[in-house]
Amino acid sequence: MHIPDGMMSGPVCPLTAIVSTVGVAGAAYSAVKSKERPEPIRFASVTALIFAAQMLNFPIQNGTSGHLLGGVLASSLLGVPFGILSLALVVTLQCLMFSDGGLTVLGANLLNMGLVGAGLGGLLNNFLKGGQKDLRSLTMTGISAWVSVVLAAFFLSLELWMAGVIPLAKVLPAMVGIHAMIGIGEAFLTIIAVYLISESPKVVAPITTSARTSLPYILIVAFLLAALLSPFASPWPDGLEWVAEKLEFLHESAPTFVAPLPDYSLPGISHQGVATAAAGVVGVAATFAVAFLLSTAWCRPAKTKAS
Repeated sequence: MHIPDGMMSGPVCPLTAIVSTVGVAGAAYSAVKSKERPEPIRFASVTALIFAAQMLNFPIQNGTSGHLLGGVLASSLLGVPFGILSLALVVTLQCLMFSDGGLTVLGANLLNMGLVGAGLGGLLNNFLKGGQKDLRSLTMTGISAWVSVVLAAFFLSLELWMAGVIPLAKVLPAMVGIHAMIGIGEAFLTIIAVYLISESPKVVAPITTSARTSLPYILIVAFLLAALLSPFASPWPDGLEWVAEKLEFLHESAPTFVAPLPDYSLPGISHQGVATAAAGVVGVAATFAVAFLLSTAWCRPAKTKAS
């Protein structure tokens, strides 16, 4: 679902950039004011996990693939404002480090995956769960994850139409249709991750508990996913690329700048699988480090008034 450079142009690019800037700034403000905040290590570990999981494309029918968006997952584990910030950080680093998503359309990618995926998806999940923590709540989380992917595809279709790339009547059914199938995988993976991470005390403690027990498990899993599974991700085009090829609007241009690890490959390594794994490990480490540094401001305990 990462829009590349050259696929869209015109006023829709600065417009989505403004909307995303305001949305992410609002999420940061809400995060700082929130009474319940994840500790910086927890925020950084979950963000690194989502980065790693997004590298793992899984096959869908008709020769296309999908990958975890992770918006509802992030909001479930961190809270909605922090979920938005987590996805915003992942999408930005993917663009700047790996040329995954164009710089000129970064605002649109942040809107679709961060504000819609983690924001609207997270709010829907909170509404459907109603504060419960049982099998029904997991089901609602899965439904919310599916809806978040479909909603993101809907907004992406609107952006392509607004940019004059393709008529809405042509792109919307194709985008929503293929992402409805990808959303099934999103729901399945989100339910499993939320159950394992939220419910098992051996994996991660609640938000208000020390993060010492959460760091080893989540971060280790993120590194393992990047190092061992990313080389085996499906090579088929993702949902957006597949639709763009089918409807003949796949027009990519040279990236605005040369990313240090383009296409998730570490330069200087001839074996493609090893290069991908190495780039993934570097990406996980960089995501964790940046997320930790930024979250020391977002996640620090609120000041209490002296009695």
